[in-house]
Amino acid sequence: MKTTHLGSNYIQFNPAKVLALSFIGIIIIGSVLLALPISTKDLAGIPYIDALFTATSAICVTGLVVVDTADAFSIFGQVVIMVLIQIGGLGLMTFAILVAMVLGLRISFTQRLILQETFSRNSVQGVVNLLKHVLVITFIMELLGTLLLAFHWYPEMGQKAFYYGLFHTISAFNNAGFDLFGNSLAGFKTDFMTNSIIMVLFIFGGLGFFVISDLYTQRSLKKISYHSKLAIIFSGVLIITGFLIIFLLEYNNPDTLGALSIGEKVMVALFTSTTTRTAGFSTLDIAALNQASLLLILLLMFIGASPGSTGGGVKTTTFGVIVSSTLAGISNKKQSILFHRAISNEIIVKSQTIIFLSVFLIFLATFIMSIYESNPFMEILFEVVSAFGTVGLSTGLTPELSLQGKLVIIFTMYTGRIGPLALFYVLSRNSKELVKYPTGNIMIG
Repeated sequence: MKTTHLGSNYIQFNPAKVLALSFIGIIIIGSVLLALPISTKDLAGIPYIDALFTATSAICVTGLVVVDTADAFSIFGQVVIMVLIQIGGLGLMTFAILVAMVLGLRISFTQRLILQETFSRNSVQGVVNLLKHVLVITFIMELLGTLLLAFHWYPEMGQKAFYYGLFHTISAFNNAGFDLFGNSLAGFKTDFMTNSIIMVLFIFGGLGFFVISDLYTQRSLKKISYHSKLAIIFSGVLIITGFLIIFLLEYNNPDTLGALSIGEKVMVALFTSTTTRTAGFSTLDIAALNQASLLLILLLMFIGASPGSTGGGVKTTTFGVIVSSTLAGISNKKQSILFHRAISNEIIVKSQTIIFLSVFLIFLATFIMSIYESNPFMEILFEVVSAFGTVGLSTGLTPELSLQGKLVIIFTMYTGRIGPLALFYVLSRNSKELVKYPTGNIMIG
């Protein structure tokens, strides 16, 4: 929080509020553009609520859709969605500051605070250099992804392979999950090259810009920061664990992995495990998964990607801190240790707050959805968690949503993108603790 003094008035500047409001602003602009007749193939336009839903899904890099992207939207509409995804992944204020840099304007302390909030950093030190690295890395990754997909798809698609390559690269790197095929990537279930390119893109996008910048500058896993190591380790553990469980649970399921060869089963299970942590692409029918697999995916979607990334969820490091502090509590240890480092009480309390608020928001959204939607409870819960984690996977409920259901999912996607803490920062008033109260003893457990 930055406080500036003008005369006798104090003006409080909150980067979280600026970011939250900037997302609302661009969502409104995007929804208006998508509601225009020129944005649809039949030039008839779509209902504004569907345009608002699509714009929110794109800006919040989720991928849930109420209308098919390829069938409903014209090239203009698809380009709008693509731009919204890119802005949503990097943040509107990032582009605004980029323009200032291009024009040779000085980056103010206020703008540095916004960058700090955008990339989930603990201080403003080095955020401008981080921004430069982020832009360079994003350009390189998206250029390579576009070219690789375009050349791989060219024999089958012809010249439109370059457009498809660009769209799906931006969607993958920003963990958006939007596609132009109508059934996500189900048609590429056994395509090793497509699976590999898309997976690499959304894994890097989900690691977080600071981690990618750290790897880019240090060029060695041994030299990267403690945070980067944690993000990579937790991401790897979650991917491998998810892969093994999905592989075993779905091995004989004729509607998912059952009919595939061993190699294809490994590839599809690995892709499914990886995509559940906010990417949103799928190569199999999510509704065909058994209940145990859906429950696992719910957990992975809830955890999500790493801080400062294009993904959502409570974040890998938050989950790691909670696990560490829980184990410390079970062992009756005074310190919570994570890979030979003590975790501060401030970080533990913040992590607990994020988890509690996230569970509360998911419960509230699921409760309201259950009133208006007649679908099975698991489908409703899956939809809500997918929206909160900005994942985009669905059991097929999204196109069937009522008006109330769409509004709930819109709010949930927005909350998941900016984060539950940021939402409550926006809604709450800051007040100083003027009184220190005595400690009270409470029986718990």
